[in-house]
Amino acid sequence: MIKVQQGSLFPPRNIAELVEDIQELTEEIQKLYCQEDIPIVIGWSGGKDSTCLLQLIWNAIASLPTEQRTKTIHVITNDTLVENPVVSSWVRKSLELMKVSAQEQGIPIEPHLTYPAIKDTFWVCLIGKGYPAPRQRFRWCTERLKIKPADSFIREVIRTSGEVILALGTRKAESVKRAATMAKHREWRVRDHLNANPSRPNSLIYLPIEDWRTDEVWIYLNQWQNPWGQNNKDLFAMYRGATADNECPLVIDTSTPSCGDSRFGCWVCTMVSQDKSMEAMIQNDEEKEWMQPLLDIRNELDIKNDRDKRDFRRIYGKVELFERKIGDDETSVEPIPGPYTKYWREHWLRRVLEAQTKVRQTAPENMRDITLITNEELSEIRRIWLEEKHEFDDSLPRIYKEVTGETFQDIRLGAGDSLLGSDEWTVLEEICTDDAMHLELMAKLLDTERQYYTKSRRVGIYEDIEKCFVTSSRSKEEAIANAHLKRDLKTAANEGDVAAIKQLTWADLKFSNQDADQEDLDD
Repeated sequence: MIKVQQGSLFPPRNIAELVEDIQELTEEIQKLYCQEDIPIVIGWSGGKDSTCLLQLIWNAIASLPTEQRTKTIHVITNDTLVENPVVSSWVRKSLELMKVSAQEQGIPIEPHLTYPAIKDTFWVCLIGKGYPAPRQRFRWCTERLKIKPADSFIREVIRTSGEVILALGTRKAESVKRAATMAKHREWRVRDHLNANPSRPNSLIYLPIEDWRTDEVWIYLNQWQNPWGQNNKDLFAMYRGATADNECPLVIDTSTPSCGDSRFGCWVCTMVSQDKSMEAMIQNDEEKEWMQPLLDIRNELDIKNDRDKRDFRRIYGKVELFERKIGDDETSVEPIPGPYTKYWREHWLRRVLEAQTKVRQTAPENMRDITLITNEELSEIRRIWLEEKHEFDDSLPRIYKEVTGETFQDIRLGAGDSLLGSDEWTVLEEICTDDAMHLELMAKLLDTERQYYTKSRRVGIYEDIEKCFVTSSRSKEEAIANAHLKRDLKTAANEGDVAAIKQLTWADLKFSNQDADQEDLDD
């Protein structure tokens, strides 16, 4: 049963008015297709709104004579590689049906599936580089996983054809915030449902269902047959299995809401307090209980304070301070927490591999080929740990073997070949017992030398060795104290406090030269 929204800004229309609107939109789409010599790109996510949009355009083009169907329409869908598995499976099957049906019907629609670059995927950033789980103040995921892949495709179309029309299923009735954003964008309106895109030159945005209500979308999807052979009632059933109303839209800029605010999104999303859609799927359908390990990982990532899991330095090795309110009139100056430590990066790798192994055993037959983390991602994570973080113990193959029982096959030829390995790391750990910073410094120095070992010219080695000392030669307490000292010195300089500058400079010299004589420091 479809419920009519109450209190909406958009009053309900009767079926006759909806049919009339569909007819007008059909003519509008046909004119846009035939009269404008500009390629059309449809952003399709697999949800109700984008499916409604694609169905409208497909039916409109199908009504044209064959000789007028000369311009290819591109349908792009972005796979973040961490999509809700049920939705991801639905999307892939739909794209296969679209491709076959378009060819059989002579419809010039071409589907495309885009992905983030390997260096930008969720697990490479979180497990490889150590980025913390996304938060409002550090929402690193949307740009890398969604905007870049879609933007890259759109820019390629613009480079080839000079212009592009981007058709989206965005609706004002989705939320008050969305309605306000769309109202603001009307400043760039070219004609009905068509806006210029202020953030991307040579592109127009087409919004044919911007004034449609949610119940009208469902009426259209259930009363008008899906032209590429998908069953829209199955889509409705998938929506009914969860609680929220919005789909995960094709994200093309930072003004587009995160999937965390949407009906279906990334299963790892920590932008909201809980993944209601996955929780509802597991609770309402015994056949979806296999997704519980995914939900467990997501909830484990989503903790309010994860500082004990993160380095006290930023990812580039520098201590940076910030003021944090701890009371009405009291503040505390503390280090900004950096990436996950080696222990926790290895922990998250183990958890994802465990979940992947388990769901492959417990999921329904049609979902047992599920991949939570790809071999390409694992290879890149291994490279980062070895080459950028100097962790030459090469723990990824060991963890992979322990969890899966299989030998990790690295796609990079010669990966892991090194003069240093797990045995050398074990010896180093014994030498640097209970001194994590000493272990880190020694590992960086040894691995930096190793990386230059086979080079005919060792240009840059002294600069890289110096970086090792800059980032890793002080203990945690000393590094934080030094950051406070520099902050106080900068404050005194800005305030012109000469006495404080002299005192702090002397303290800085003393801190940096602990073995120097008092007389030398005074000089």
